[in-house]
Amino acid sequence: MDYSSRYLEDLIERLSHLPTIGRKTAQRLAFHLMRVPQEEALGLARTIQRIREEVGRCEECGNLAETQPCYLCQDERRDRSVLCIVEQPGDVVAVEKSGAFHGQYHVLSGALSPLDGVGPDELGIEALLARIDRERFREVILATNPTAQGEATAHYLHELLADRPLVVTRIARGIPVGADLELADQVTLARALEGRKEIR
Repeated sequence: MDYSSRYLEDLIERLSHLPTIGRKTAQRLAFHLMRVPQEEALGLARTIQRIREEVGRCEECGNLAETQPCYLCQDERRDRSVLCIVEQPGDVVAVEKSGAFHGQYHVLSGALSPLDGVGPDELGIEALLARIDRERFREVILATNPTAQGEATAHYLHELLADRPLVVTRIARGIPVGADLELADQVTLARALEGRKEIR
């Protein structure tokens, strides 16, 4: 044991399993939690417990929720004719922060990856298709990530939706605002050129 307390060792070990948290950062976080007032540290613990016990998946869209349906599905101000399909709940947060989308969401909870055992059944594709048919969306936006798995998922969904009376679109990909062309990778630059639009 590297530390004087096995509980501290256990906390550091558990924190180091979080995404983007290495052993040194886990150690800093653990020592920080030991320094803050007890109520603050216990408040964090209670919040984590509450999330694990009370937050689940929305039965309608698959987003994280503590109510059924979630508050986004309940919001009557949202455009019910447009559906944005994303991979993870964090993607909903990113799209919402943009302020550019006001329709409905559907969270797949992953992307097609046969090597990892993730197929259409694991993503609930049948339920998604049933929802699309039931709610009669005018447009479906495929907003999966621009990775090999995300592209495969978008292509698969596009094929499934091709014969339905709706418009299927894919989010644009290209050069981020504020970036230099010389620093862009070849794939990103190629996609930016392919997705070019006329200036009006």
